[in-house]
Amino acid sequence: MLAGAVAGIMEHCVMYPIDCVKTRMQSLRPEPAARYRNVLEALWRIVRTEGVWRPMRGLNITATGAGPAHALYFACYEKLKKTLSDVIHAGGNSHVANVVKQRMQMYNSPYQHVTDCVRTVWRNEGAGAFYRSYTTQLTMNIPFQAIHFMTYEFLQEHLNPHRQYNPGSHVVSGACAGAVAAAATTPLDVCKTLLNTQESLALSSNISGHITGMANAFRTVYQVGGVTAYFRGVQARVIYQMPSTAIAWSVYEFFKYILTKRQEERRAGK
Repeated sequence: MLAGAVAGIMEHCVMYPIDCVKTRMQSLRPEPAARYRNVLEALWRIVRTEGVWRPMRGLNITATGAGPAHALYFACYEKLKKTLSDVIHAGGNSHVANVVKQRMQMYNSPYQHVTDCVRTVWRNEGAGAFYRSYTTQLTMNIPFQAIHFMTYEFLQEHLNPHRQYNPGSHVVSGACAGAVAAAATTPLDVCKTLLNTQESLALSSNISGHITGMANAFRTVYQVGGVTAYFRGVQARVIYQMPSTAIAWSVYEFFKYILTKRQEERRAGK
């Protein structure tokens, strides 16, 4: 759990600016000033026009949720892998933290800080606003984690069959696993972002005033942008996930190696 918590915090903090770009590029009807050609151009324009710290808004709430989430994330992974000799995972990031984070990442976000965002959303939209994308988040986590862990374990079988601590194999396997899982689940991530942000320009095409539920989100995305809209931000999502999962696995395997080595040395000393 300690190794997982450290890995999760490192993963999200280091790659957070790219996550901000991904959220913006998933906008269905971006304002002219928020239309970007690629990830690097988007990051450069955000820093130049909105300030150097703008891509980091919402990082504190993400880091707070990432520690305990990833502690359980990897603990479940290890326990179930040993018990079932398979790769199963059921978990995810803090849902409320994800809603707040994406609201603060949007272009012209009206929120000054995390508490302002939470208070305003609660007052204007109610507690249910924090859980509009809950089913979509869970639905996305199942295929994402299944593909993620299966790809990682498959590559480890080929690159590191003896399952020793091997930083190179952990980085490569983690990066490839993240890229494949991210690309495959991008349509669900686009719908999750829409549900979390309730993008105003997209809402104009929705009769109910609020987009609720996965089916509603899928219909709205298609109505606004067609089939291609489901893959908005796929480049940024893959670029974010590759180093992100590489960092997570390499940090996790390192701390796991150090902790287990110390335990073995204590047993040997006894």
